[in-house]
Amino acid sequence: MGKGRLEAFSDGVLAIIITIMVLEMKIPHGADWAALRSMIPGFLSYILSFTFVGIYWNNHHHLMHAVKHVSGSVLWANLHLLFWLSLTPFVTSWMGENPFAALPVAVYGTVLLFSALAFTVLVRALIVLHGKDSVLATAIGNDFKGNISLAIYFVAIPISFLNPLISCGLYVAVAIMWLAPDRRIEKALGEPS
Repeated sequence: MGKGRLEAFSDGVLAIIITIMVLEMKIPHGADWAALRSMIPGFLSYILSFTFVGIYWNNHHHLMHAVKHVSGSVLWANLHLLFWLSLTPFVTSWMGENPFAALPVAVYGTVLLFSALAFTVLVRALIVLHGKDSVLATAIGNDFKGNISLAIYFVAIPISFLNPLISCGLYVAVAIMWLAPDRRIEKALGEPS
């Protein structure tokens, strides 16, 4: 199967996720700095979630650029990823309205963890389809950044019940790690950085 419909559908879903997140932000009830100050936790949650959705969109784009076609198992793996990402607006709002509360921070991390696991499943499904010697398999290699991200999430979720602020810091650390452009696929395709 061609990959065009999968890319278009995924782009649309990710655009809707971002739209829902921004629409979930409440308008301040006042025209002073104090009204805006009360929105800071929600806005910081939005920035973090927007960053994560942007990272997934960027990496998904590169992933699809490195493959020639998709299969039924790839379509389901992609839907699995989109399912977890679609929960982002809910956990973003919940964490933003309950700043540094243990359970919302843990559930936010759980959605991040399962999104990362789903992306890993998608990558593996594409590698199985295209072969272990494919451009994608070569580019992904041992997926150090992906594995480190998963490990950080596994650590951060239980820590949120002891110190939610540390967990939030770990989530931010993962985002910062992925903001540094991942050039593995571009290099494997021989494209200029």
